[in-house]
Amino acid sequence: MALPPTGSARPGEAASRLDVGVISAGRVGSALGAALARAGHRIVACSAVSDASKARAARLLPEARIMSADEVAAHADLLIIAVPDDAIGDLVAGLAGGGHLQPGQLVAHTSGTYGVEVLRPAAAVGTLNMALHPVMTFTGRSEDLERLQGVSFGVTVDEPLRMVAEALVLEMGGEAEFVAESDRPLYHAALSHAANHLNTLVNEACDVLRAAGVVHPERMLAPVLSASLDNTLRLGDAGLTGPISRGDAQTVSAHLSALSAATPESVSAYLTMARRTADRAIAAGRLSVDDAEPLLGVLATRDQGDAR
Repeated sequence: MALPPTGSARPGEAASRLDVGVISAGRVGSALGAALARAGHRIVACSAVSDASKARAARLLPEARIMSADEVAAHADLLIIAVPDDAIGDLVAGLAGGGHLQPGQLVAHTSGTYGVEVLRPAAAVGTLNMALHPVMTFTGRSEDLERLQGVSFGVTVDEPLRMVAEALVLEMGGEAEFVAESDRPLYHAALSHAANHLNTLVNEACDVLRAAGVVHPERMLAPVLSASLDNTLRLGDAGLTGPISRGDAQTVSAHLSALSAATPESVSAYLTMARRTADRAIAAGRLSVDDAEPLLGVLATRDQGDAR
Protein backbone atom coordinates (compact mmCIF):
# COMPACT_ATOMS: atom_id res chain seq x y z
CA MET A 1 0.00 0.00 0.00
CA ALA A 2 1.53 3.28 -1.05
CA LEU A 3 1.28 6.23 1.28
CA PRO A 4 0.77 9.91 0.47
CA PRO A 5 3.54 12.48 0.79
CA THR A 6 2.99 15.90 2.25
CA GLY A 7 0.76 17.95 -0.02
CA SER A 8 -0.61 15.01 -2.03
CA ALA A 9 -4.10 15.54 -3.38
CA ARG A 10 -5.59 12.17 -2.45
CA PRO A 11 -4.85 9.78 0.41
CA GLY A 12 -3.49 6.52 -0.91
CA GLU A 13 -1.91 7.67 -4.18
CA ALA A 14 1.54 6.36 -5.00
CA ALA A 15 4.39 7.84 -2.99
CA SER A 16 7.97 7.22 -1.98
CA ARG A 17 8.96 6.50 1.60
CA LEU A 18 7.90 9.10 4.14
CA ASP A 19 9.95 11.52 6.19
CA VAL A 20 8.77 10.82 9.72
CA GLY A 21 8.95 13.12 12.73
CA VAL A 22 8.28 11.90 16.27
CA ILE A 23 7.03 14.06 19.17
CA SER A 24 8.41 12.79 21.51
CA ALA A 25 11.06 10.10 21.91
CA GLY A 26 9.34 8.46 24.87
CA ARG A 27 8.81 4.73 25.17
CA VAL A 28 5.96 4.58 22.65
CA GLY A 29 7.19 7.16 20.16
CA SER A 30 10.68 5.70 19.94
CA ALA A 31 9.35 2.17 19.42
CA LEU A 32 6.93 3.21 16.65
CA GLY A 33 9.60 5.36 15.02
CA ALA A 34 12.01 2.43 15.02
CA ALA A 35 9.32 0.19 13.53
CA LEU A 36 8.66 2.67 10.73
CA ALA A 37 12.39 2.98 10.07
CA ARG A 38 12.63 -0.80 9.80
CA ALA A 39 9.82 -0.63 7.22
CA GLY A 40 11.91 1.75 5.11
CA HIS A 41 10.67 5.18 6.16
CA ARG A 42 13.10 7.92 7.13
CA ILE A 43 12.99 9.11 10.74
CA VAL A 44 14.28 12.60 10.15
CA ALA A 45 13.57 14.32 13.46
CA CYS A 46 12.33 13.80 16.99
CA SER A 47 11.88 15.85 20.12
CA ALA A 48 13.66 14.74 23.28
CA VAL A 49 14.05 16.83 26.42
CA SER A 50 15.20 14.54 29.23
CA ASP A 51 18.51 12.70 29.27
CA ALA A 52 16.61 9.41 29.17
CA SER A 53 14.70 10.48 26.04
CA LYS A 54 17.87 11.64 24.32
CA ALA A 55 19.59 8.34 25.11
CA ARG A 56 16.54 6.43 23.86
CA ALA A 57 16.50 8.45 20.63
CA ALA A 58 20.19 7.79 20.07
CA ARG A 59 19.64 4.07 20.56
CA LEU A 60 16.37 3.52 18.66
CA LEU A 61 16.23 6.50 16.27
CA PRO A 62 19.90 7.07 15.43
CA GLU A 63 19.23 8.90 12.14
CA ALA A 64 16.84 11.41 13.70
CA ARG A 65 17.92 14.94 14.51
CA ILE A 66 16.90 16.22 17.93
CA MET A 67 14.69 19.28 17.39
CA SER A 68 11.95 21.25 19.07
CA ALA A 69 8.39 20.01 18.56
CA ASP A 70 7.72 22.89 16.12
CA GLU A 71 10.74 21.96 14.02
CA VAL A 72 9.90 18.27 14.06
CA ALA A 73 6.43 19.02 12.72
CA ALA A 74 7.79 21.25 9.97
CA HIS A 75 10.15 18.53 8.69
CA ALA A 76 7.71 15.60 8.65
CA ASP A 77 5.52 14.04 5.98
CA LEU A 78 4.18 11.83 8.77
CA LEU A 79 4.08 13.33 12.25
CA ILE A 80 3.78 10.87 15.15
CA ILE A 81 2.53 12.55 18.34
CA ALA A 82 3.38 10.35 21.31
CA VAL A 83 2.96 12.73 24.24
CA PRO A 84 0.76 12.10 27.32
CA ASP A 85 -2.97 12.13 26.60
CA ASP A 86 -3.70 15.40 28.36
CA ALA A 87 -0.99 17.23 26.42
CA ILE A 88 -2.19 16.36 22.91
CA GLY A 89 -4.87 19.03 22.53
CA ASP A 90 -2.69 21.98 23.52
CA LEU A 91 0.26 20.68 21.50
CA VAL A 92 -1.78 20.29 18.32
CA ALA A 93 -3.44 23.67 18.78
CA GLY A 94 -0.02 25.28 19.16
CA LEU A 95 1.42 23.55 16.10
CA ALA A 96 -1.57 24.47 13.97
CA GLY A 97 -1.80 28.04 15.24
CA GLY A 98 1.93 28.56 14.80
CA GLY A 99 1.90 27.52 11.13
CA HIS A 100 3.98 24.39 11.70
CA LEU A 101 1.55 21.99 9.99
CA GLN A 102 0.83 21.75 6.26
CA PRO A 103 -2.15 20.63 4.17
CA GLY A 104 -1.87 16.96 3.21
CA GLN A 105 0.54 16.15 6.05
CA LEU A 106 -0.20 12.90 7.88
CA VAL A 107 -0.65 13.42 11.62
CA ALA A 108 -1.12 10.47 13.97
CA HIS A 109 -1.33 10.38 17.74
CA THR A 110 -0.80 7.24 19.85
CA SER A 111 -3.34 7.83 22.64
CA GLY A 112 -5.82 5.12 23.50
CA THR A 113 -8.33 7.53 25.00
CA TYR A 114 -8.80 9.88 22.06
CA GLY A 115 -9.86 9.46 18.47
CA VAL A 116 -9.30 12.08 15.77
CA GLU A 117 -11.48 14.78 17.33
CA VAL A 118 -8.56 15.90 19.50
CA LEU A 119 -6.71 16.69 16.25
CA ARG A 120 -9.42 19.10 15.05
CA PRO A 121 -7.07 22.16 15.03
CA ALA A 122 -4.78 20.27 12.67
CA ALA A 123 -7.71 19.22 10.49
CA ALA A 124 -8.59 22.89 10.06
CA VAL A 125 -5.18 23.33 8.43
CA GLY A 126 -5.85 20.41 6.09
CA THR A 127 -3.81 17.64 7.66
CA LEU A 128 -4.80 13.96 7.32
CA ASN A 129 -5.40 12.69 10.83
CA MET A 130 -5.28 9.29 12.50
CA ALA A 131 -5.41 7.76 15.97
CA LEU A 132 -3.01 4.78 16.04
CA HIS A 133 -2.86 3.22 19.49
CA PRO A 134 -0.61 0.15 19.92
CA VAL A 135 -2.12 -2.25 22.45
CA MET A 136 1.14 -3.04 24.21
CA THR A 137 3.16 -1.90 27.20
CA PHE A 138 6.59 -0.47 26.43
CA THR A 139 9.83 -0.42 28.41
CA GLY A 140 11.94 1.90 26.26
CA ARG A 141 14.34 -0.93 25.41
CA SER A 142 15.15 -2.58 22.10
CA GLU A 143 12.83 -5.54 22.73
CA ASP A 144 9.85 -3.19 22.33
CA LEU A 145 10.37 -3.34 18.57
CA GLU A 146 9.93 -7.11 18.54
CA ARG A 147 6.88 -6.91 20.79
CA LEU A 148 5.08 -4.91 18.12
CA GLN A 149 4.89 -7.96 15.87
CA GLY A 150 1.26 -9.10 15.71
CA VAL A 151 0.06 -6.45 18.16
CA SER A 152 -3.37 -4.92 17.67
CA PHE A 153 -3.64 -1.17 17.09
CA GLY A 154 -6.82 0.64 18.04
CA VAL A 155 -7.35 2.79 14.94
CA THR A 156 -9.76 5.70 14.50
CA VAL A 157 -9.78 7.54 11.15
CA ASP A 158 -12.20 9.09 8.73
CA GLU A 159 -13.26 6.66 6.02
CA PRO A 160 -10.96 7.96 3.23
CA LEU A 161 -7.89 7.23 5.38
CA ARG A 162 -8.75 3.68 6.47
CA MET A 163 -6.43 2.06 3.94
CA VAL A 164 -3.58 4.43 4.72
CA ALA A 165 -3.88 3.82 8.46
CA GLU A 166 -4.07 0.07 7.97
CA ALA A 167 -0.99 0.15 5.75
CA LEU A 168 1.03 2.04 8.35
CA VAL A 169 -0.02 -0.38 11.08
CA LEU A 170 0.90 -3.37 8.91
CA GLU A 171 4.29 -1.83 8.18
CA MET A 172 4.92 -1.55 11.92
CA GLY A 173 4.09 -5.24 12.31
CA GLY A 174 0.64 -4.75 13.79
CA GLU A 175 -2.98 -5.42 12.95
CA ALA A 176 -5.57 -2.64 12.73
CA GLU A 177 -8.76 -2.83 14.79
CA PHE A 178 -11.02 0.05 13.87
CA VAL A 179 -12.71 1.79 16.81
CA ALA A 180 -15.40 4.44 16.43
CA GLU A 181 -14.66 7.91 17.82
CA SER A 182 -17.49 7.61 20.36
CA ASP A 183 -16.19 4.24 21.58
CA ARG A 184 -12.62 5.31 22.33
CA PRO A 185 -13.14 5.94 26.09
CA LEU A 186 -14.85 2.55 26.51
CA TYR A 187 -12.15 0.83 24.44
CA HIS A 188 -9.39 2.39 26.54
CA ALA A 189 -11.18 1.66 29.82
CA ALA A 190 -11.24 -2.04 28.92
CA LEU A 191 -7.53 -2.09 28.14
CA SER A 192 -6.59 -0.18 31.30
CA HIS A 193 -8.85 -2.41 33.40
CA ALA A 194 -7.08 -5.48 32.03
CA ALA A 195 -3.45 -4.39 31.86
CA ASN A 196 -3.11 -1.94 34.77
CA HIS A 197 -5.33 -3.74 37.21
CA LEU A 198 -3.64 -7.04 36.39
CA ASN A 199 -0.39 -5.45 37.52
CA THR A 200 -2.01 -4.38 40.78
CA LEU A 201 -3.66 -7.76 41.28
CA VAL A 202 -0.45 -9.72 40.77
CA ASN A 203 1.56 -7.43 43.03
CA GLU A 204 -1.14 -7.70 45.71
CA ALA A 205 -0.95 -11.49 45.47
CA CYS A 206 2.84 -11.34 45.79
CA ASP A 207 2.53 -9.20 48.93
CA VAL A 208 0.06 -11.64 50.48
CA LEU A 209 2.30 -14.61 49.67
CA ARG A 210 5.24 -12.84 51.28
CA ALA A 211 3.07 -12.32 54.36
CA ALA A 212 2.46 -16.08 54.29
CA GLY A 213 6.22 -16.71 54.34
CA VAL A 214 6.80 -17.40 50.62
CA VAL A 215 10.27 -16.15 49.70
CA HIS A 216 9.86 -16.02 45.92
CA PRO A 217 6.17 -15.42 45.18
CA GLU A 218 6.84 -14.54 41.56
CA ARG A 219 8.18 -18.05 40.94
CA MET A 220 5.13 -19.59 42.55
CA LEU A 221 2.66 -17.41 40.65
CA ALA A 222 4.20 -17.47 37.18
CA PRO A 223 3.03 -20.96 36.09
CA VAL A 224 -0.49 -20.72 37.50
CA LEU A 225 -1.00 -17.18 36.20
CA SER A 226 0.24 -18.14 32.75
CA ALA A 227 -2.13 -21.11 32.66
CA SER A 228 -5.03 -19.02 33.96
CA LEU A 229 -4.46 -16.30 31.35
CA ASP A 230 -4.24 -18.87 28.57
CA ASN A 231 -7.44 -20.58 29.74
CA THR A 232 -9.27 -17.28 30.01
CA LEU A 233 -8.28 -16.04 26.55
CA ARG A 234 -9.16 -19.37 24.94
CA LEU A 235 -12.23 -20.37 26.94
CA GLY A 236 -13.67 -17.17 28.40
CA ASP A 237 -15.76 -17.69 31.55
CA ALA A 238 -15.65 -21.45 30.94
CA GLY A 239 -11.99 -21.36 32.00
CA LEU A 240 -12.85 -20.24 35.54
CA THR A 241 -11.71 -22.51 38.37
CA GLY A 242 -11.35 -22.13 42.15
CA PRO A 243 -13.59 -21.69 45.18
CA ILE A 244 -15.91 -19.07 43.67
CA SER A 245 -16.85 -21.32 40.75
CA ARG A 246 -17.49 -24.16 43.22
CA GLY A 247 -19.49 -22.04 45.64
CA ASP A 248 -17.09 -22.85 48.50
CA ALA A 249 -18.43 -20.32 51.01
CA GLN A 250 -16.36 -21.62 53.93
CA THR A 251 -13.13 -21.39 51.94
CA VAL A 252 -13.86 -17.81 50.88
CA SER A 253 -14.75 -16.92 54.45
CA ALA A 254 -11.41 -18.31 55.60
CA HIS A 255 -9.65 -16.26 52.91
CA LEU A 256 -11.27 -13.08 54.15
CA SER A 257 -10.41 -13.79 57.78
CA ALA A 258 -6.77 -14.41 56.89
CA LEU A 259 -6.56 -11.31 54.72
CA SER A 260 -8.17 -9.16 57.41
CA ALA A 261 -5.52 -10.24 59.88
CA ALA A 262 -2.43 -10.13 57.64
CA THR A 263 -3.09 -7.61 54.84
CA PRO A 264 -6.35 -5.76 55.59
CA GLU A 265 -5.75 -3.34 52.70
CA SER A 266 -6.39 -6.26 50.31
CA VAL A 267 -9.85 -7.15 51.67
CA SER A 268 -11.93 -4.63 49.71
CA ALA A 269 -10.33 -5.61 46.38
CA TYR A 270 -10.85 -9.31 47.12
CA LEU A 271 -14.51 -8.69 47.96
CA THR A 272 -15.13 -6.68 44.81
CA MET A 273 -13.50 -9.22 42.54
CA ALA A 274 -15.15 -12.16 44.33
CA ARG A 275 -18.63 -10.67 43.83
CA ARG A 276 -17.96 -9.93 40.16
CA THR A 277 -16.48 -13.40 39.65
CA ALA A 278 -19.57 -14.96 41.26
CA ASP A 279 -21.85 -12.92 38.99
CA ARG A 280 -19.99 -14.09 35.88
CA ALA A 281 -19.85 -17.69 37.11
CA ILE A 282 -23.63 -17.69 37.61
CA ALA A 283 -24.28 -16.10 34.21
CA ALA A 284 -22.00 -18.64 32.51
CA GLY A 285 -23.63 -21.60 34.24
CA ARG A 286 -20.47 -22.43 36.16
CA LEU A 287 -22.19 -21.78 39.49
CA SER A 288 -25.85 -22.46 40.25
CA VAL A 289 -27.99 -19.87 42.00
CA ASP A 290 -28.61 -22.29 44.90
CA ASP A 291 -24.88 -22.98 45.37
CA ALA A 292 -24.11 -19.27 45.09
CA GLU A 293 -26.48 -18.22 47.88
CA PRO A 294 -24.22 -19.13 50.86
CA LEU A 295 -21.21 -17.65 49.08
CA LEU A 296 -22.97 -14.36 48.34
CA GLY A 297 -24.14 -14.28 51.95
CA VAL A 298 -20.54 -14.52 53.16
CA LEU A 299 -19.46 -11.75 50.80
CA ALA A 300 -22.32 -9.47 51.84
CA THR A 301 -21.69 -10.04 55.56
CA ARG A 302 -17.97 -9.44 55.22
CA ASP A 303 -18.56 -6.35 53.10
CA GLN A 304 -20.80 -4.86 55.81
CA GLY A 305 -18.18 -5.66 58.41
CA ASP A 306 -15.46 -4.07 56.28
CA ALA A 307 -17.59 -0.94 55.84
CA ARG A 308 -17.92 -0.58 59.58
